[in-house]
Amino acid sequence: MIKKLVLFCALVFPCVIFSQEEKSKTKIIDDISGSVSVTNNGISLVPTFSLGDPAAQFNLKLAKKNFSFEPEMRFALEGKPWSFLFWFRHQTIKTEKFKMRLGIHPALNFRSVTVIENETERTLIESRRYLAAEVVPSYKLSENTSIGIYYLISKGFDDGLKNGHFLSLNMGFSNIPIAKNGAYYLNFTPQIYYLNLDLIDGIYTSAFITLAKNEFPFSLQFILNEKLNSNIVSKDFVWNISLAFTF
Repeated sequence: MIKKLVLFCALVFPCVIFSQEEKSKTKIIDDISGSVSVTNNGISLVPTFSLGDPAAQFNLKLAKKNFSFEPEMRFALEGKPWSFLFWFRHQTIKTEKFKMRLGIHPALNFRSVTVIENETERTLIESRRYLAAEVVPSYKLSENTSIGIYYLISKGFDDGLKNGHFLSLNMGFSNIPIAKNGAYYLNFTPQIYYLNLDLIDGIYTSAFITLAKNEFPFSLQFILNEKLNSNIVSKDFVWNISLAFTF
């Protein structure tokens, strides 16, 4: 199944990207964008958890009016799949100041398990199925400053996590100039969040930092995550640095 998914993405994604040249004729897709990144430590959608090893992430966004399909695929650099998320999103409200996005995704999370067959030990990759939904309201305070809430609810269908709730309060500071000519800029998004996993909960704080240059496709991205008070088994401090290519 994993090989089929990877082969499907390898065949479909380039075809979709090349089809952008024909979108003015077909009008099937209004916009195509995406990114590829490599990092020293893969961090999940919920930054409490990390892979603990170098990883690569592939994101794609296909948009039509207020709807978008946004697959996210994460792999360990050794080639093993980590997680596949297939987002379906809708920009429900979009005004000058206030926005609200709704989303839902089926997902596959992978882990290595050891089994014994005919007295021989083998390592297999096991997939676990999840379904999650998000509500994302945000309010624009100024040209480059916003405040928002992110709520994610998830349901597991296999062994492991069954019910998850993630609620964060965040602020966004964008296009902060760090050079006199304004070519280089910084994006900074701090947040404090509450996490509940099968009735075990905790409070954390994290920050997302991006260092980029105007009209340059590469950027450096940092994630910092600190445990404040939690009963969830997790590291006190998690961080990573990523090199991202955006198209």
